Amino acid sequence: MGVEIERKFLVDETKLPTLNNGYTIKQGYIQTVDQTTVRIRIRDTEAFLTIKGKSEGATRLEFEYPIPLNDAQEMLTNLCHASLVEKTRYLVAHEGHTWEVDIFEGSNQGLLIAEIELESEEEVFSLPEWTAKEVTEDVRYFNANLVENPYTSW
Repeated sequence: MGVEIERKFLVDETKLPTLNNGYTIKQGYIQTVDQTTVRIRIRDTEAFLTIKGKSEGATRLEFEYPIPLNDAQEMLTNLCHASLVEKTRYLVAHEGHTWEVDIFEGSNQGLLIAEIELESEEEVFSLPEWTAKEVTEDVRYFNANLVENPYTSW
């Protein structure tokens, strides 16, 4: 069984180091029920189907599978509702962990989020100086919700 334990933080852009080697992500969501999500993601030239369960704190079930790029493009166009989430992701090493820093584009322009995946909810980690407020449990910052209620409309 796949489990994701992830914490999310807003980013203070003024303290962020120079970011290198980012990759583009375009993703959409297929409508579901009961707080599960089905995500279609294109990362540069690779594509994935991801199914996520309901969040319980920072933990939820997650299953991800590679799919053909053409299938993903077709699904984004024809099966995903609302708009797409578009962002550039950078991997930033900090004290033994890899942080994913997402700089959003399009209707979520101006939003910067840093995420860290953990082995357990109790795992100890240090916050980089460029992290700001924690938003792990604030549903407005879930990517699946950003398609329905984009950051620029807040």
